[in-house]
Amino acid sequence: MDSRLPSHLEVSAIRRLAESQGGFATVLAKGDRDAGTIALVIMCRGKEARLIERMPQLDGNRPFVTSLLQTTENEDLFSEAIRKKRERDPDIWLIEVDVPDISRFAAALP
Repeated sequence: MDSRLPSHLEVSAIRRLAESQGGFATVLAKGDRDAGTIALVIMCRGKEARLIERMPQLDGNRPFVTSLLQTTENEDLFSEAIRKKRERDPDIWLIEVDVPDISRFAAALP
């Protein structure tokens, strides 16, 4: 039996977490209700964007890991990477999160 939380419930928890920390989160793309993977574009006041997503580990854990950082030099690359990710996996949830403290938010993720 799979002990994973259904994706739509995890997305709700992420949105509430952002709000509890003085930020906000919005769903950019809805994925599969129960088993869709979740990717987050996290930023602080519209800056320092990073893409984080769950990465399965050998021990069975699936922590969120930063897979791409946005800089002024790679803004187009960042947007293109997100577009391609959505194209490759139509079941992915894409959530944009803007919080005052990225590290604090990431440490509290479910």
